[in-house]
Amino acid sequence: MASMRDIKRRKGSIQSTQQITKAMKLVSTVKLQRAKQRAEQSKAYFNCMYETVTSMLARTGNLNHPYLRSGENGKKAVIVITSNRGLAGGYNSNVIKLITRGSFKKEELAVYAIGKKGKDALQRYGYDIVEENSDIIEEPSYVDAMALSNRLLKSYAEGEIGEIYLAYTGFKNTVVHEPKLLKLLPVDVSDRKGAAEDTGSKAMMNFEPEDEEALDMIIPKYVTSLIYGGLVEASASENGARMQAMDSATSNAEEMIDHLSLMYNRARQGSITQELTEIIAGANAIS
Repeated sequence: MASMRDIKRRKGSIQSTQQITKAMKLVSTVKLQRAKQRAEQSKAYFNCMYETVTSMLARTGNLNHPYLRSGENGKKAVIVITSNRGLAGGYNSNVIKLITRGSFKKEELAVYAIGKKGKDALQRYGYDIVEENSDIIEEPSYVDAMALSNRLLKSYAEGEIGEIYLAYTGFKNTVVHEPKLLKLLPVDVSDRKGAAEDTGSKAMMNFEPEDEEALDMIIPKYVTSLIYGGLVEASASENGARMQAMDSATSNAEEMIDHLSLMYNRARQGSITQELTEIIAGANAIS
């Protein structure tokens, strides 16, 4: 059995850890409120942009536009959004599993990492990290999303990459976060075509100005909007996951402290009993 000194030392250590986890929970709670508000405000635009563009392209007929067909290069760019810090439960590992356990081949991927945790993990697995933008996730902005979108679209237009994907954690509510893998380019309209046929809608889409010029303006905004939506949802999910993880850690620390307090009291009682026994035995020996 551990000595009273060891139990007291361990209890003090756990109490110090509990103070840290409690403080981190409070910080995450405050950050979550802000991130949640941004995610909820942008989610309607995020979903509407995706549904509108895919629905529109499903009615355009056979357009020969670079954004609607896979490039000749088999390289696939994946934007992987994780956090810069740990202690967030399975938040980071769930996104990484989308890549490592998905249908992608390691040699065909070009990873654009947003967040140090994703970058470090995928680098250990041997993936090609083309670019790292860890600062973006700290305070997501539309300007940062646009800059990343422009770089990717330039590489896509020049044939350096053939497809673009987005891996992030979708925010449903404070406790539910869903890792997602979304194909950005070429725009996948197969599901939308089926939905249009089911509803009996056969009206074709007319463009003004010409379709190619219109798509050159629409698709970059579409890609930027989806990247920005992924950033704000991932930020809210990260803080929600960390708040839950720190809450669980604080509760576990409380249970351990209670257990150690019980062990300490038992050890103290045993020590007192032993001392009394020795005193009585000594008194009896003298008499």
